[in-house]
Amino acid sequence: MASNAALQLDGSQARLSGALDRAAVVALWPQLQALPAPLTVLDLQAVTAVDSAGLALLAELAARARAAGRTLDLQGTPPGFTELSAAYRLDASLDFNALSAAS
Repeated sequence: MASNAALQLDGSQARLSGALDRAAVVALWPQLQALPAPLTVLDLQAVTAVDSAGLALLAELAARARAAGRTLDLQGTPPGFTELSAAYRLDASLDFNALSAAS
């Protein structure tokens, strides 16, 4: 299945658009791995939906930024993002929160 997702880069900032699903992750991953520097801003305002594969991609980008001593600033909350983040116990920075969701 083809993806309608797109990536626009501007230095350490990236703008994603379209559905951030499994097909998008497969299409976008090579571009994101080849970035010369870690991202500092990720604009999600034009993302129309996110599934668990898309959330995993975002969490990986956030983890890479943390490993480089930076914080990834997420702008926008696409449909499905909040629910999936809570289900996978990810905090606002997309870092794993080991506390139980029932806590």
